[in-house]
Amino acid sequence: MLVFKGQTAEKVIYMAKKVVLSCEKCGSRNYSVPKKDGATERLELKKFCSHCNEHTTHKQTL
Repeated sequence: MLVFKGQTAEKVIYMAKKVVLSCEKCGSRNYSVPKKDGATERLELKKFCSHCNEHTTHKQTL
């Protein structure tokens, strides 16, 4: 929970945790995306890798 100076209890901002995605083929870390609160598994998405110049699987890093 993040409360800014001068805000009341009704105006509270919840910030999503960001995770870094790395390309499975070349290993470069290209993307950072917000992770949902209830997710327990590691995130895995098909994204475009500018180093490989193609769409590859990107997995969540530690």
